[in-house]
Amino acid sequence: MTKVLTNEQIEQYNEMGFISPIRVMPEIDALEIKNQIEEAEKNFSYEIHAQSRNNLHLSFAFLDALAHHDIVVGAMEDLMGPDLALWASVMFIKEPSSNHYVSWHQDGTYMGMNSNDFATPWIALTPSTIETGCMSMIPGSHKQSIQTHEDTFEDNNILTRGQEIQDIKESQSVNLILKPGEMSIHHGAIIHGSRPNKSTQRRIGFALQSYMPPHIKQVVGENMWMHICGKQRQDQNGVNLIRPNFDMDPEAVAQRKKVDENLSSILYKGSKITRHY
Repeated sequence: MTKVLTNEQIEQYNEMGFISPIRVMPEIDALEIKNQIEEAEKNFSYEIHAQSRNNLHLSFAFLDALAHHDIVVGAMEDLMGPDLALWASVMFIKEPSSNHYVSWHQDGTYMGMNSNDFATPWIALTPSTIETGCMSMIPGSHKQSIQTHEDTFEDNNILTRGQEIQDIKESQSVNLILKPGEMSIHHGAIIHGSRPNKSTQRRIGFALQSYMPPHIKQVVGENMWMHICGKQRQDQNGVNLIRPNFDMDPEAVAQRKKVDENLSSILYKGSKITRHY
């Protein structure tokens, strides 16, 4: 018996490479998290800003709670099994009327895993629409191997290396429109991207990238994992991360710095250019 997803949704994930939308929480609760993010931006601007957006669940207890939310975890268990760990998270914020975009890419390209068969929930904390620059997916593209990506390092491309797949048939894409408190889930190998935010409000989404079962391991950098549910990982020389007891828990903040350094070494492996995210 599944915990959150229907059999039809699981079949859609397997065939299309994504599911959307899934209601995680009431809209008012999602907007409260958005308010907490913006309060953190004011009070801890050195910890959370446009170039410090990775692994914020390690510094802020309210984002750690989101990573452990029953609906999110239940859906991941339905897809990935009962024993799960979280590798990283990314806060994607597009400012109003900005030119920032995400090029067509596959998440698994530079993540350094021995398999790309993992899933990422993307939780909308503000409206994610065509106008605000929602994600778009190429259905079924997760069944392909990892495609050739060109590292552009384009200024407005908010991916680490500005990595981009050329010659995508955009007419085949599906827009994932989400209300605050809804999430989508996508496969580690699906081709996806998003356009600029042309609205007058921020577009804020929290990507938990990604939930993985024990057989998927990091083979480029260190195995550093947040235990989520089931049996805890027992990777040789692996690091089991601690949860923050409160926002800006000093031990957890110090831990985040090491995790971000490890993540950067993985994502920029072989590159002559390193950006600050």
